[in-house]
Amino acid sequence: MNPSESPLTQLDLEPPAIPPGSSTTANGTHRLTASLVITALVFCVSVSPHVLAKTGHQADSQGNSNIDPDAMEALNKMGAYLRSLKAFQVDSEVATDDVLDDGEIITDSKTNTLLAVSPNLLRAELKSDDKDVFLFYDGKNFTVYGKLVNYYATVPAPPTTAQLVDKVYNDYGIEIPLVDLFKWGTDESAIKRITSAYDVGPSTVQGITCEHYAFRQEGLDWQIWIQLGDYPLPRKFVIRTLTDDARPQHTANLVWNLAPSYNEAAFSFDPPAGALRIALKDINADGTKKHQ
Repeated sequence: MNPSESPLTQLDLEPPAIPPGSSTTANGTHRLTASLVITALVFCVSVSPHVLAKTGHQADSQGNSNIDPDAMEALNKMGAYLRSLKAFQVDSEVATDDVLDDGEIITDSKTNTLLAVSPNLLRAELKSDDKDVFLFYDGKNFTVYGKLVNYYATVPAPPTTAQLVDKVYNDYGIEIPLVDLFKWGTDESAIKRITSAYDVGPSTVQGITCEHYAFRQEGLDWQIWIQLGDYPLPRKFVIRTLTDDARPQHTANLVWNLAPSYNEAAFSFDPPAGALRIALKDINADGTKKHQ
């Protein structure tokens, strides 16, 4: 795991000499953030919902008075609900601090759109000022397409989105946006990393009433705003890296559509005129594993 990459948002598609998935952001919050912080999100209906018992949280809190069991339970409720969704579209506006060598902070802005249907359909667009990257998964093949450079790469894919997420990250270093939000409650070790958890109180995000929670773990402070009521959707999260003196921050605002319109053709890639097919670089091909 590379702690110098940014969470949930980085993906490049370049000519064959530069592998897709490379990142140049230096803010200390990538897969590390996603996995340690909110190891909570995959569009994986193939992962059966597993909500940790509240008694387990209470036992943990006996040894750490900084952990509010109700705050932990709110995360579990969110994770279980997200894993129950059969289809959804989520749009995110993302701002990530990039710390330069001289300590100056530059804010990088992106937008992501993700459409997922369980158990094995996915389409995503990752857009910034200098990139416009599409991801397609139809249950058989996974394709990365760089619209601005008109390059694409297609590889055979496993039969479920849950398996796809791990494969493309482990083999190619490609992170599908927002996937970790749907895993919360399935990995007890992630919960044990939290050293502080509390309920900040009611708050409003884009006109929607939420409950605001704050968490701390080694090297990270993070906050999440969860919608109140019958639809405990994450509406915003903020992650701050503590291991960098500049304390860079990653912020995402989420807009959900739980009844999206789609047809199956939207998940298959049809190369446009002049598109050049390239090969994805297997990051394990030289016999060395990516540092995680």
